[in-house]
Amino acid sequence: MDLGSRDAFDRAGTLGIEEEFFIVDADGRPTSGIDELVYGSEPPELLEGRLDHELFRFVIETQTPTVDSLRAAHEALDDVRSALVEHANRHGFDIAAAGLHPAAKWRELDHAEKPRYREQLERIQYPQHRNTTAGVHVHVGVDDADKAVWIANELRWYLPIMLALSANSPYWNGFDTGLQSARAKIFEALPNTGVPTAFEDFESFRAFERTMVETGSINDRGELWFDVRPHSEHGTVEVRTPDGQADPDRVLAFVEYTEALVEDLGARYDDGEAGSDHRREFLDENKWRALRYGHDAELLAADPAETVSLGELVDRERSRLGVSGIADLYDGESGATRQRRLREEAGLDALCASLVLE
Repeated sequence: MDLGSRDAFDRAGTLGIEEEFFIVDADGRPTSGIDELVYGSEPPELLEGRLDHELFRFVIETQTPTVDSLRAAHEALDDVRSALVEHANRHGFDIAAAGLHPAAKWRELDHAEKPRYREQLERIQYPQHRNTTAGVHVHVGVDDADKAVWIANELRWYLPIMLALSANSPYWNGFDTGLQSARAKIFEALPNTGVPTAFEDFESFRAFERTMVETGSINDRGELWFDVRPHSEHGTVEVRTPDGQADPDRVLAFVEYTEALVEDLGARYDDGEAGSDHRREFLDENKWRALRYGHDAELLAADPAETVSLGELVDRERSRLGVSGIADLYDGESGATRQRRLREEAGLDALCASLVLE
């Protein structure tokens, strides 16, 4: 049973980005394409070993190489996306990105045949059958396993900021959910998702992983789908909160913010700072507020007797960490607002076209 190792956490500051995309036809509508793009052809060299698919046959995933700087992350993201689009175009497909595809109706779409996913469908049933979600996952390298667990614990308070800024999935199964990130709520119906509890140290996290596998709760550690987790194979802290995004600059804003948070929290751990004691219920409340209201969210403050607007939090974080991307996101139109505007002004065809990567 491979559970990863403390020794994997041996390098700080590395970056990696995983993105989930939708395979679409010429009209921007979801279509099954994994046989052609994943199994039926050789991918471009850059995508070898970095291209896979998800539960549905219209969802595909890429990974960037591990890099050492934001500049390199930007280049890697652009290169991987370009390679994926060219690969798809050669086989008659386009690639689109959002947290949920507004035209996807899960009952009309095919699931993948991969044994891993067939087993999940049988075990989890309805919540997994309808899971048409797509997100962005950011990995940041950490040079100590206990530090990685401490950082992941502390990051939980910041995740609603990212979710509110990334909210890009108002439509699911053909209707407006009234949410800004319906993806977050749909995905949260699966087991082992959402905001995790705090772990005392790496050994306690590893013992949890072991228990979950040994009791048949999960097949492998990859099925711990929490919003943030120490990744015991890659030696990273992985943030899994944002909705999928068509605009790469939006993705890079979350990479910049996550890197800055991990660096800041790592320094605080090294200085011997005690961890925060956030109630899980308050963290869950902030996640709800973020997915429901997006840019308009009022989140519970560190002292939960008070609330603070997303805009004020973004201003604080920009000044505190010296980041600019999240401020640009907040100052611009949110993904969910843009989707609703396009659908109202120009219809579903225009909305679907707007999600296609160039």
